[in-house]
Amino acid sequence: MATEIDSLQVSRRLNFLSLFTSGSTLICCALPATLVAIGSVATLTSLISQFPQLIWISEHKALVFGVAAAMLLLAGCLQWRARSLPCPADPALAALCTRTRRQSLWLYLFSLALFVVGALFAFVLPLLIA
Repeated sequence: MATEIDSLQVSRRLNFLSLFTSGSTLICCALPATLVAIGSVATLTSLISQFPQLIWISEHKALVFGVAAAMLLLAGCLQWRARSLPCPADPALAALCTRTRRQSLWLYLFSLALFVVGALFAFVLPLLIA
């Protein structure tokens, strides 16, 4: 019983990590492209001057996307494994188990959506424009 709850908590933590890495794909590629598209080059310039790490992230986007994909794959495997774990018989723990499982799934799906949007801006749209 405790093992199932622990496994769900590990899955949830990994989903938060995958959310963080997926969010970095948006910062890497979608944010600069959006700012340029709406004519906010001055905003992008001041953003880069305040956070010069954005240049490194953009230059190493393959690495950023690779790490994000690995985290998403690992989180997806744990999500798949945790889906069939039984919840405890205690009603309070069962409710916690169900809520954690549902939140974990939504967090994982949101992370996947962020990753896809970042990949579109980083790899697909530049090919369509060129």
